[in-house]
Amino acid sequence: MSDISILLVDDHAMFRAGIRALLESEVRMNVVGEAASGEEGVDQVRSLRPDVVVMDLSMPGGNGLDATRRIAALGYDTRILVLTVHAEEEYLVPVVEAGASGYLTKVSADRDLIEAIKVVARGEVYLPPKATRLLLQKYRSSGEDPETSGLRDLSSREQEVLALTAEGYSSREIGEKLFISPKTVDTYRSRIMEKLKLTHRSDLVRFALKVGLLKQV
Repeated sequence: MSDISILLVDDHAMFRAGIRALLESEVRMNVVGEAASGEEGVDQVRSLRPDVVVMDLSMPGGNGLDATRRIAALGYDTRILVLTVHAEEEYLVPVVEAGASGYLTKVSADRDLIEAIKVVARGEVYLPPKATRLLLQKYRSSGEDPETSGLRDLSSREQEVLALTAEGYSSREIGEKLFISPKTVDTYRSRIMEKLKLTHRSDLVRFALKVGLLKQV
């Protein structure tokens, strides 16, 4: 397993220093850069191509939501984990729709940040149970028709893989649940994304929520 390269985007230098110390005490995590604004963060992503961006939302010189949207639009393999003081109710839906692969509040950073980075670096989605409930409520109330969403184009096994992916299970864990190999899970996931014309795995979460595949927890 190679090191995870990480870019920290937060306007508070002392907070960045604390997060850097926490992450660099972890084996195979390497902070390759820091930025104090969303605009600077986008520029650093272009030059550094990190595996994961840990992104604050409220910053001068370009906010984190806009920066998340712009980074996702670049089409790189960089994953974005939003780490913010804002509660999920305030920004979760726009953050996920902007292309982030995870959402974590700063009060949980000391115990959950390392695991969250590992999850999004694998190309999966990190959402605490409360966040999943909020997204589920949002999409249930949206009134969108699942029949127009592409669900009917997926086989029953593809729907199972999609639902488990959206719930945050790794390829290995999905394989164990469905009695197939992790490589087969990855093949199913690639096929799902091709059928649904999705680019990022975070898009799979939004789709699964919209069509009711993701269970409320």
